Amino acid sequence: MEYVQERIATLHDYGGANPPAPLERAAVVVPMTGRDHAGLAPERVFSTLATVDPAHTYVALRADAERAADVRSWIEGFDLTATVLWCNRPAVEERLDSVGLNGAAGKGRDVWLALGVAADSEFVVCHDADAKSYAASHVRKLLFALANGHDFSKGYYARVENGRLYGRLFRLFYAPLVHALADAHDEPIVDYFDAFRYGLAGEFAATGELVSRLRVQRGWGLEVGTLGEAFQHAGFERSAQVDLGLHEHDHRSVGGPSGLGDMCRDVGSALFRALHDAGVCPDYETLPSRYHSQATTLLEQYGADAAFNGLGYDVADEREQVDTYAAAIEPPGEDRRLPAWRETDIEPDAIQALSAAAIEEATDD
Repeated sequence: MEYVQERIATLHDYGGANPPAPLERAAVVVPMTGRDHAGLAPERVFSTLATVDPAHTYVALRADAERAADVRSWIEGFDLTATVLWCNRPAVEERLDSVGLNGAAGKGRDVWLALGVAADSEFVVCHDADAKSYAASHVRKLLFALANGHDFSKGYYARVENGRLYGRLFRLFYAPLVHALADAHDEPIVDYFDAFRYGLAGEFAATGELVSRLRVQRGWGLEVGTLGEAFQHAGFERSAQVDLGLHEHDHRSVGGPSGLGDMCRDVGSALFRALHDAGVCPDYETLPSRYHSQATTLLEQYGADAAFNGLGYDVADEREQVDTYAAAIEPPGEDRRLPAWRETDIEPDAIQALSAAAIEEATDD
């Protein structure tokens, strides 16, 4: 246990922290897919969230027509004030297309749609639906920071499960990449990225006013892209991170569609896009090798940490992942971020109405 502060306020849990929070003024956004429907982890998340009782919960759903009505019925079984937003329904996508915002779809776009509706609330919390270790205190912890002078807060935790270390994309890609950038760029935004103990955590909260200003990455770059936006609008003084303890949730393979090898490209692109926004242009010729050097050092440190705790550690497998990630480091390419809601020509209520009508139609069918 420690009590070290970073350049942002770091709120530790010294044992059973469950602080007071303005739940009656807060909306919670939970992205999920049709395949998550009625799974054990989502069941735990929503059952626990019902005991928290925020003012409103918005489920950002990506599902086919056969699942959407079932998901809404399932959500209605919890003691929650909740709305399901069917994010990939043609009517919703056609409305986005009418203003040139359809494009690539993914977790980020789903969350963006829900954030637009939720931004009417004073405070907004966003977290995933696959956390096996989800606790009622998580929402309270994230909101406490907002009720006490901060505009943005983010969770951090240890990913230890089944006798081994997880959090591979953060440990083996994001952290050493940011360290390599910090060695070459003495810039506030790099220090900001480095101050977060789990920069890829899906749990964050922000004031409704800040949420309305966020440009959002469409895919897996959502979390790091949100950090870049928080740097612009909240900065060091109005940002915080909160201790969510040990965390367990679904794991991904490195290869294959939506594997960590693909996700790292989205994460890297979002990170580099945020750096470019702040006037920082990395040397992409030398960055892969500098990243690799930082990652190799971390492999030794993680190996020692795992051995100290009696955990299994496959250094050859982790080194292979580092090689995969190094090959994915490249300039960010086209900026495909979704704009801040306050700058769009769409009314969030229109998205909610289109979604509701589509779910009713699916229910009738």
